[in-house]
Amino acid sequence: MMLLRLIKKYYCSVFKKKKKKKKMANSEKVVGVKKVRQKDPDGWDVTMPLPGDIIEGIGELAADDDSFVQAKAWSELALFLGKIVGHFIWLKVRRGESRLKLRGYVLVERRSNLQKRFVVRAASDDRHLAVIAELTLGRCTELQEMSRRMVNSGSRGYNQMGLQYDWKMKVGTYLPDSRSTVVSSILFMPLTREYRVEATIVRTMAWFSAAVSSGIPLVFVNIQTEQISNLERRNNIGNQSAQGVRLWYLPGIEEIPLELTPVPGETRFGIDIKRTDEGFVSIYSVTKGTAAERASLVRLFEQANKSEQLLVISRLEGKSLLPSTVSPEGLIYCCDHSDIKETLNLAMERSDSIRLHIMSWPNQTTQNTTRSFGAAVLMPPN
Repeated sequence: MMLLRLIKKYYCSVFKKKKKKKKMANSEKVVGVKKVRQKDPDGWDVTMPLPGDIIEGIGELAADDDSFVQAKAWSELALFLGKIVGHFIWLKVRRGESRLKLRGYVLVERRSNLQKRFVVRAASDDRHLAVIAELTLGRCTELQEMSRRMVNSGSRGYNQMGLQYDWKMKVGTYLPDSRSTVVSSILFMPLTREYRVEATIVRTMAWFSAAVSSGIPLVFVNIQTEQISNLERRNNIGNQSAQGVRLWYLPGIEEIPLELTPVPGETRFGIDIKRTDEGFVSIYSVTKGTAAERASLVRLFEQANKSEQLLVISRLEGKSLLPSTVSPEGLIYCCDHSDIKETLNLAMERSDSIRLHIMSWPNQTTQNTTRSFGAAVLMPPN
């Protein structure tokens, strides 16, 4: 009996020591991800900093382990983070039994003059903001289990993988001009003392309607509001934020690429341009027997006049000539007319060809052999 009591006493003492040791381990302080500020957890993936990740180091280059600053104490790490705010970094984290390197961008939030909160924004998603803080090891374990369930939940569907894509070849093949965006947009800033977004939308649609009515072949695509942070103090009362309106449109049913090539003895390309009220550049006369006629511009100009349309240049040498912004003062910002003339004159002095794109309107006929593009590329083939 005495022996049994001694054995029981021994095992009880060993169990208590293990329990105490485990409790001490769980209360150990580490630096980790406290939470993620993103409303949609379905957007989480294993390449992002997740709640419960234990940060072991921070470095500039993923391949250089020696460059990583060890994250042993929160106070030391906070000082280091304060020096690299506004930079991309690599986090070396411990997640379960695995060690990962995650790409992120360091931000700081001032909660008061003395308090700072450091946040790491995921490189793959600007909405994914991981809050860095001092946590216990036990709390990190709980958060890691929650993150694991979120990432592996059935609602996420199948796992995704990265796919190599030949962007250069695709752009060269399906967008003959590598600078083309196919769709264009113009941003309308709210006027001074214009506090309701509806008023900005009214001006936006008035501009669009006036442009189409004047003979400019625009095709409406979409309209959206856009936050204008740099105008908040000047144009708004209190904490009410300023909203601009962005109008998306197609510059014609398609853009027709043309090349004007001068011959020896010619002194001009044979086109005269003017600016419309809405900020577009149109051709108002074409001279026969010039590079313009050889590029089919005379025929296009006659078609435009017959159908009461304007012959509008969307791009010159690949650069957009379309209006881009309407300022809070109501000014339409567009390509400088003198810059356009200078480009044309310089090319003529060198006897160089000049490339331009013309907006096409519905039912327009063209004999141009160069591939046109525009709305047609957004539709499936017949």
